[in-house]
Amino acid sequence: MQRSSNEELPDCCYQENQPSLIKPSSPTPNHMLYLSNLDDQKFLRFSIKYLYLFQKSTAVTIHLLKHSLSRVLVDYYPLAGRLKTLHDSHHDDDDDEKLEVDCNGEGAVFAEAFMDITAQEFLEVSQKPNKSWRKLLFRVDAPTFLDTPPLVVQVTKLRCGGMVLCTSINHCLCDGIGTSQFLHDWAHLTTNSTDSLPVTPFHSRHMFKPRSPSSHLPLLHPAFIKNAPNRIVEDGFSVNRYLQSQPLVPASLTYTASNIIRLKSQCLPSVKCTTFEVLASHTWRSWVKSLNLAPSLEVKLLFSMNIRNRVSPKIPKGYYANGFVLACAKTTVKELVNGNLHHVVKMVQEAKSVMTDDRVHGILELLEDKNIKTDLTASLVISQWSKLGLEDLDFGEGKPLHMGPLTSDIYCLFLPVIGHPNDIRVLVSLPKSLVSKFEYYMNTFLDSNNVEATGNCEK
Repeated sequence: MQRSSNEELPDCCYQENQPSLIKPSSPTPNHMLYLSNLDDQKFLRFSIKYLYLFQKSTAVTIHLLKHSLSRVLVDYYPLAGRLKTLHDSHHDDDDDEKLEVDCNGEGAVFAEAFMDITAQEFLEVSQKPNKSWRKLLFRVDAPTFLDTPPLVVQVTKLRCGGMVLCTSINHCLCDGIGTSQFLHDWAHLTTNSTDSLPVTPFHSRHMFKPRSPSSHLPLLHPAFIKNAPNRIVEDGFSVNRYLQSQPLVPASLTYTASNIIRLKSQCLPSVKCTTFEVLASHTWRSWVKSLNLAPSLEVKLLFSMNIRNRVSPKIPKGYYANGFVLACAKTTVKELVNGNLHHVVKMVQEAKSVMTDDRVHGILELLEDKNIKTDLTASLVISQWSKLGLEDLDFGEGKPLHMGPLTSDIYCLFLPVIGHPNDIRVLVSLPKSLVSKFEYYMNTFLDSNNVEATGNCEK
């Protein structure tokens, strides 16, 4: 049976008495866990939602998955707790209050379901998420984000004997590296039930406490703004508000290793660059071109940057909390659109190079002020999932046929391509009227001399 990319998935049939709470299999510490200023940013008050498609699920029984989850929650006990505000009286001002985790062992939400579809049928439509995919993750009836358990899991058996595994992991507790570490540890205990974990998770976040306040205020990092979350830009609207004000549809393009080599060649001999640097630069330019913005408008590229090896004291192995900051490149629309690709790459490299230990700790001080917000006014935000090992998750019946987000957003994701470790899939949502323009610019490289195709990027 052929399914178009716009066709809705069938409804899920839930087992009786669903969902259940999976508690740690043995007693865990009961205390309040401090969250760093990196953890409790308003920008991160959402859950990372992964979707995995597996060909087989026969040996990976629901009972076994529940048992290993219960076991791994002993080690990752904060994920079995609940978020609280530091002065938890009312939720009216949650957005501006400091968060912490009540490590009470209450448990993770686990739902079991069946969907009348095969793994291959799902694979055919897997490049572009649609709203019906939300059926694959149990929706917790909670009044606020804080009331939603940090970990929600749904295992959906398929007609062919395969399964879809969806997880919702609170971003205030883990970043991408941390979620990957947790999922691999869960898989490890599923296939090696008597083993201990290869790496012990490190829970404390105190190494990211602000240092003693300095005599001068830290410089405002360009990824942030203060007291102006709804700043009006000169063309009369915020780009972010414009995008959010209308229905969005996903654009998905896969760049092969040869495509990326072609892109990099556009920068030589002026600059040598990494795959991320050149693809992020190219995506930013294409995104801005497709929006047809005022030439003098300042636009930004924000991208997550792992700082575990960039700060002192050294971050312990097993640290699964948020260990990244947003690096920021900025320029005007005119300079970005008319400049050479290698010039944009240099801006991205500069944005990375300034992320020193002092700069990171300056950001931690900045974030003490709850009026400081991530500047999303005219920014493209890119998160790289392609180098986290997420596609290698194996619960005993082989690696996934597909791995990606449950939903698509205006935040741009660089995703792994199963079976092709050097390929990257770019996924971002745009208004329907702009998708074809964005895909055109993503498939065509424009420099000062000519128009040259970057390769036949698969859509």
